[in-house]
Order: sequence, then C-alpha cells, then structure tokens
Amino acid sequence: MTQEIDSGGKQVIARAASVLKSLENQRQGLSLSQIAKASDLPRTTVHRIVAALEAQQMVITGSGGIRLGPALARLAASAHMDVVAIARPYVESLGRRTRETVDVSVYRGLHAVSVDQYPSDQELRVVSSVGTAFPIHSTAHGKALLTAFSEDAVRRLLTDPLESRTPLTLTTVDAVIKSVSEAQVRGWAVDEEEHAKGVCGIGVYLQSGLAEHYAISLAIPALRFYENRESLKAALLQCKAEIESVIGV
Repeated sequence: MTQEIDSGGKQVIARAASVLKSLENQRQGLSLSQIAKASDLPRTTVHRIVAALEAQQMVITGSGGIRLGPALARLAASAHMDVVAIARPYVESLGRRTRETVDVSVYRGLHAVSVDQYPSDQELRVVSSVGTAFPIHSTAHGKALLTAFSEDAVRRLLTDPLESRTPLTLTTVDAVIKSVSEAQVRGWAVDEEEHAKGVCGIGVYLQSGLAEHYAISLAIPALRFYENRESLKAALLQCKAEIESVIGV
C-alpha cells in the first residue's frame, strides 16, 4: 500500500512539474488547452492541477491566460541564496588553493553582478566589492555567462560598438561571439587584460538547474596569470565540478 501511495505521489508531482514547465517564459499566459497540449496531459487533469497550484499562488490567471505566480518568484529568490551558500565552501577552498580572488556572479543583462567573493591573501591582488556590476563582454565571468545563450540571443543583447575599457577590449559583437564560442567548446572563458590593464581572469559557467545563470571566476594580476594559467584553470574546473555534483545537475 505504501509503495502505491508513493508512486501516486510521484505522479502528481511529475504532472504538476509538467504544467509549471509548460508556463516557463510564457509571460502572457496560456489557456488550459494550450497547457494540456504542451504538457501532454488531459485537459481535466490540467484543470485540477492548475486549481491546486493557484491556491498556493504558484500560478495565477489573468486576461491573457494562466501564468507563473508570485510564490515561484519567492522560491527562486530563496534558491538564489542557496546556490551561493552551497558554493561557498568550494569557493573558499579554491581561494585557499590558488591564493587568488574568487568571484561568484549572476547574469543581469549587459552585466555580470558579483554576489559573493573570496579575496586573495597576497599583497598584489585583484579585489572588488560584492554587488559590483561588470560588463558582460569584457570579463571572464561575463563571457562564461554568455556561453549559456545562443548566438542569436547574444546578438540581440549586444550592440556595436561595445564599450572599450583597455586597448585589448573586444569592441565588436562578432569578436565577442567568437570568444564565447571558443569558451563553449573548451569549457572556460578568459579575460586577458580586456577589462582592466594588468588584470586577467578565467571564468566558468555554473550549471545550477535554475532559471538564474551563475559563473565562478578567478581574478588574477597579469604578472601571475600567464605563468600559472594551466594550474589555475584546472583548479577552477575542479571547483565547478564539485559544486555541480552537490547541486545534483
């Protein structure tokens, strides 16, 4: 009997998840029939699930149809903090191993915004305030975040000419797309004094399973970057793998 109840409970959750997934990115909302088609569920089943989800504010019904509700936004905000908390021990470990500054960033349109940092303990170091918004096209963490998007999406986001921070900044959309495409293939992005003279970076995209996009990066003085590039890259990739293993993606 218990096994049958567990199986039924899993089925209900799976169906509710299908309904919620069908509403992803549907800002205007969908009708019950459209949800039923997208989730491959009977319309009567969708009606019952939507009613239950609406009672919990996970979906709301408006003039355009049914769309995701405010309760999911609150859960997403909580999940955002959880990702930072989950990553923190591994970020600290990476910082201790490399003795370089580690940043955790989140995607915010044209910027990568720092949400956590473990600063280097060396006399010559690269440190910025948590909450700083960095240009997405000229930083390692920014380009790492862009690897999550298609070329078309990047072209819609960026506009020529791009802001130049140093003589090495990539100032055309084509050049940034080429750099991002290379990062997608090899699994890591690089900033070689593109954002600030004398400062380099390596960044990786963090698979979180959430709608938010995160990156982890190392900020390194150019004087140490080139001679330690391979070991820094390996340590960063290990950190990424450890965090993703805990998150379970």
